Amino acid sequence: MENKVKQFLQREIDNLHIPGAVIRVVYNGEDILNEVIGYRAVYPEKKPMQHNTVFDIASLTKIVATLPSVLKLLDEGEFRLDDPVGFFLPQFKHNNKSDISVRHLLTHTSGLPAHKPFFREQLSTDKIMNCIFEETLVAPAGNKVIYSDLGFITLYKIIETITNEDFTSFVDQHFFKPMNMQETSFEPGFPKARYAATEYSERLQDYKHGVVHDDNTEFMGGISGHAGLFSTIDDLSKFASMVENSGTYNGKQILSESVINLSRQNHTPFDTEYRGLGWILKSPSHSSCGDLFSNRSYGHTGFTGTSIWFDPEVNLSVILLTNRVHFGRKPPIIRLRPRLHNIIRAHL
Repeated sequence: MENKVKQFLQREIDNLHIPGAVIRVVYNGEDILNEVIGYRAVYPEKKPMQHNTVFDIASLTKIVATLPSVLKLLDEGEFRLDDPVGFFLPQFKHNNKSDISVRHLLTHTSGLPAHKPFFREQLSTDKIMNCIFEETLVAPAGNKVIYSDLGFITLYKIIETITNEDFTSFVDQHFFKPMNMQETSFEPGFPKARYAATEYSERLQDYKHGVVHDDNTEFMGGISGHAGLFSTIDDLSKFASMVENSGTYNGKQILSESVINLSRQNHTPFDTEYRGLGWILKSPSHSSCGDLFSNRSYGHTGFTGTSIWFDPEVNLSVILLTNRVHFGRKPPIIRLRPRLHNIIRAHL
């Protein structure tokens, strides 16, 4: 399998679909692949990818920071899934949003739009929240899966409201420090040479290194519930271990087994896109985990070229970190991910 995966990724690098990658495959609790290939930057000059390269993990923020925070608050009885969002954020009730619950936000069934270009007006977090409060729904709540960054921005503000604490402090205290994830943070301060370069920024007159790629998050100070987190393959492997071990890491109970199991259930059987709480589930078609992962599989992707997928039926996890946006916002990653996972699953 190792040679097959390396050959596949090298072809994708040669075709300029990705600059490089770091990949880890864990099967039955053992590393069976831990590979570094290609470059962390190609422009203006080639810089080799390293095992400790720090990646902008984009929407993996949703499941590495926001989801565990919500699940912990659920464990502690701070809310129930069907509590209305307006209970915590009273202004959210505007424009027929009073029926939207925390469950709707987590499962992307709130009816909120997928995305809004708040960055064009350089809006701050507070101004973005005011826009979301006034936002008009594009579908009735609970009827349809519409993957929405706006929903996870709202979740991040709910977490801060309930805890009366900065989001960054909360996730650091309850997750990153207990799991010794020392290289996972918002607004990281590593030397430039540690980062996988993302897209060219006219504003910076340079490729982004350690500056969040997501346009809205950049104007939110680099911190949000939908994007902004940076991490490494080793740190994300610690997070993945906690998830696979039903909330336990190195003997520490980070989350309850009950809440982890709840998050992996299908909460959107009425749609063709299956969603857990936060997680993407293996769906009838077009799953980024490919065709060969079992129907119990779950994971998530990040726009910069990152992904985590688990197949509990065979005790398998795959973490792929790339910086495909270094080449711009082209679509080859959409075909790359499922084909890669097919190779891995077929050669176990």
